Amino acid sequence: MREILTLEEMKVRFPSEWVLVNEPQLGKRLEDLAGEVLFHSPDRDEVVRKVAELRPREFLIEFAGPGHKHVLSYI
Repeated sequence: MREILTLEEMKVRFPSEWVLVNEPQLGKRLEDLAGEVLFHSPDRDEVVRKVAELRPREFLIEFAGPGHKHVLSYI
């Protein structure tokens, strides 16, 4: 069963890591982001390589630390 996390939950579980979010659910603000975390790592390049491996249809890569860093999405 898929576990959907909010951005705040991602920050708690994966502090200062990059997260690969499958089928992101976006609200009016980035803080409203929610989705299934497929992979996480402190190394952004490692997360990008995981995208190539898993090939999710809809995804977003987000930094779950201080200062939002949205890097790549394919929605």
